[in-house]
Amino acid sequence: MQRPALSLIIPVYNEEEIIAELDRRLKAFLAEVDETWEVLFVDDGSQDGTSAALGNLASAEPRYKVISFSRNFGHQIAITAGMDRAEGDAVVIMDADLQDPPEVVTEMIQKWREGYDVVYGQRSIRHGESVFKRATAAAFYRVMRALMPIEMPLDAGDFRLMSRSVVLSMRALREQHRFVRAMVSWVGFKQTAVRYERPERFAGETKYPLRKMIRFAIDGITSFSIVPLRVATWLGLLSGLVAIVTSAWALYAAITEQTVPGWATIMIAVALAASAQLIMTGVLGEYIGRIYEEVKRRPLYVVADTMNLPPSDPSSVTTEAAAAPSRRS
Repeated sequence: MQRPALSLIIPVYNEEEIIAELDRRLKAFLAEVDETWEVLFVDDGSQDGTSAALGNLASAEPRYKVISFSRNFGHQIAITAGMDRAEGDAVVIMDADLQDPPEVVTEMIQKWREGYDVVYGQRSIRHGESVFKRATAAAFYRVMRALMPIEMPLDAGDFRLMSRSVVLSMRALREQHRFVRAMVSWVGFKQTAVRYERPERFAGETKYPLRKMIRFAIDGITSFSIVPLRVATWLGLLSGLVAIVTSAWALYAAITEQTVPGWATIMIAVALAASAQLIMTGVLGEYIGRIYEEVKRRPLYVVADTMNLPPSDPSSVTTEAAAAPSRRS
């Protein structure tokens, strides 16, 4: 069976209200694409009617393929499962909420034809979001870029096109705590941006509230940067300098009899130890926790069911990016 030229990977979690409109938009877009294609829906343990809705779509359209997880493993793992099974020469990651417009993929394909291996969507305007959300998102991308040793594009999420060479390289990266957009930057290859206006969500609610965004940021930083460890070292040195000043003041107060006996000793000990130790313990704990997760070597996800896909071992991945053929014209 000939491989498709284009694969779309769409992680889905509790999106029952959106499935029908998503199907309509996809069919309208794909009808205009002069390529063979497949769509991989990755159901990330949905608890509403999403699974049944996807099953109905896949029953009517064999090029719609469904991977259903045994539970919720998370958005980044769902993307990974899609990349593990995508067969296209160009692979596009997009969200199901229609904030990643399918029509933008046409421009991405054109850039791929020009020779780019990664074409990422860069948000010029974010419609339907609060000032707080926009401000924190802008701060997030800039802090991540400052902390990471790799060049990560600003204002670009997971919405992107990747050549098969990039996808095969990504399959070799099996860490548990995944930050896909940074991983794509890490593997390299020729990359460029396509700017677009991000519309507001079609229906439902965001799957990334503030708590999850903070967790996501921590995963990204600790997966790609040792800067927090260095910050802990500098905080220790700074605390030491503050402690010296505090100690001098405490000794002066003790000599001039402005304090009760023992007060100076307590002040010096607290100044030397408390803040630096707590901060460094927390930072070290984050990194040690990730080591603990990695050494267990558990699979990244468990598939409960598939539709329109042949049986496959998800742990069997290809590591030879150079072996990927190109179908650019």
